[in-house]
Amino acid sequence: MTPCFVGFDTSNYTTSVAVCDREGRILANLKEPLPVGKGARGLRQSDAVFAHVRNLPTVCEKLKETLAKAGLTPTAVGVSTRPRDAEGSYMPCFLAGRSAAYAFAAQGGLPVYDFSHQNGHVMAALYSCGEGERLMQDRFLAFHVSGGTTEVLLADARNGALQIELVGETDDLNGGQLIDRVGVAMGLSFPCGGELEHLATAYEGKPYRHPVCVRNGRCSLSGAENIALRLWKETNDREAVAAFVFDFLAKTLIAMGEQIQEKYGRLPVLFAGGVMSNQLMRQSLGEQFDACFAEPEFSADNAAGIALLCRRATEERNG
Repeated sequence: MTPCFVGFDTSNYTTSVAVCDREGRILANLKEPLPVGKGARGLRQSDAVFAHVRNLPTVCEKLKETLAKAGLTPTAVGVSTRPRDAEGSYMPCFLAGRSAAYAFAAQGGLPVYDFSHQNGHVMAALYSCGEGERLMQDRFLAFHVSGGTTEVLLADARNGALQIELVGETDDLNGGQLIDRVGVAMGLSFPCGGELEHLATAYEGKPYRHPVCVRNGRCSLSGAENIALRLWKETNDREAVAAFVFDFLAKTLIAMGEQIQEKYGRLPVLFAGGVMSNQLMRQSLGEQFDACFAEPEFSADNAAGIALLCRRATEERNG
């Protein structure tokens, strides 16, 4: 039997389990989305917890089949237990994953390592971006942009553990919230990122532009929602509105990155989180920074980074 490491992650919209081997290769990245009702802009935490409890038996059965088929034996388990590494960081949905991970580990008497959801995102991005080894040789900046987070992180993985410091964030809406609120208002299905990107790609005109609001690495996106909804009301042009949203968001991230680099230097920039699957923004950001992007499978919510962090923690413990 081949040793492996298992990771669990129960974010607000996806139940995830992943497996990596001793060489740090992801062997399985299993996901089950949480259902969101038509016209809704998200899930309440109580509904998310309930959905995870329903999903976990199915995902764990797939995990069991994967391990048996590949002849894998888990040696440690990792799990995301909080949104990020900060005092008071808490979301009830992570309790479902924690319970499942500890129950799974108890069957084999395995050690369990707790991590943050955010660190898992960064680690998954490092794994899939193609530049992970280079980035981990020094400090780098990491954007984590999703429905629940819009933050810039100063990251350092040189000493084994992934050390992260928050250096920029939103003062109101997150990037994913902006996308989903505008998309739902135009009749798209939640989550709206894929449909909105398709509309923006089809737009042939110049995007409606408006100055972004960024100061000292902190941004505001609530104004962009108001502008987009007004544009939708005035034009009834989904493609124009979609193009505006992604143009505004890309320019906001560029301004945040430039202001933060004025303080920390021209560090390479890693982009992670579900919003960063967007190809239009990748093009703009890639022109401005020494940019690295997670593959879409590892950009959206997943447990791959948690499995990889579990591997690193095990190696550190064993010397």
